[in-house]
Amino acid sequence: MSLRVVDNPEPHTPHKRNPGFPLDLDWVSNVRMNRSALERRAGSIGARRTVKKDYQLAWLLKAITLIDLTTLNSDDTDGRVERLCAKARHPLRTDILDKLDIPGLRILPGAVCVYHSFVKTAVNALEGTGIPVAAVSTAFPHGLAPLETKLKEIELSVADGAKEIDIVIERGMVLRGDWQALYDQVKAFRKACGDAHIKTILGTGELATQTNIAKASLVCMMAGADFIKTSTGKEKVNANLVTSLTMIRMIRWFNEETGIEIGYKPAGGIATAGDALKYMALMKEELGTRYLQPHLFRFGASSLLTDIERQLEHGLTGHYAADYRQPMV
Repeated sequence: MSLRVVDNPEPHTPHKRNPGFPLDLDWVSNVRMNRSALERRAGSIGARRTVKKDYQLAWLLKAITLIDLTTLNSDDTDGRVERLCAKARHPLRTDILDKLDIPGLRILPGAVCVYHSFVKTAVNALEGTGIPVAAVSTAFPHGLAPLETKLKEIELSVADGAKEIDIVIERGMVLRGDWQALYDQVKAFRKACGDAHIKTILGTGELATQTNIAKASLVCMMAGADFIKTSTGKEKVNANLVTSLTMIRMIRWFNEETGIEIGYKPAGGIATAGDALKYMALMKEELGTRYLQPHLFRFGASSLLTDIERQLEHGLTGHYAADYRQPMV
């Protein structure tokens, strides 16, 4: 079997990092989201478009390259992080790769995401792979710490080798409508990141309305965010298609106005291959095939890779493997 992974047939200019823009409060005040319309559109994803057989296997291989392979547990250890990095180096079993007949095709996750304490461990374990390390930062998951503390945490993670920083915003700023404070804080975070890319975690399940989510997305993009991300994975409500549609449409609007492409990262609760395919279909339909690339789209997930590996084996053999056959993620 020989597969062609979802590629980028659309011509486009090289990706330009978001330089940040002045805060436009008039633009923010004009943002409105229709929840009912969003729910109807989100409900059509998956029901209306599916991929089958070899095409599905190709899309699942692409999905692996979009995963931020993550461990953010209170009992994380250096050993667990090293095992996660070993999985990142070899995300698929050799027998599956052999049956897929994809020699030379680079199938590696988009990043490995860990707490600051384990950045050095991950950097050392991934040496030579080109897989970046992402560090959650700024008093993750709640974001409630003095600004100086949060800025120092970013600087330390970058110094340890993190190439991406996932920061969390203070949700209270959104709920109060204090857009200037949110803008100033994210701008300061962006400056502290330096060359490391910044993903802003909105904590969408705690922002009350889709309009609040849309406005927060816009303000973070104006402040220089490279990605906007739904959740920490610790909230009661994490990523879903309705919220994703809100954020994706703000990314599209921002691109139309500024020419800058911002990345999107749904996180929390995305555990099955079927979930991954729905989000990928949403990105393709709303933003185009060019967004199905690691520099513009990531999944924040810890168990997704296990199910993708099971689905690939099923596609090749007709049988589902027991969980114990899959290496630790």
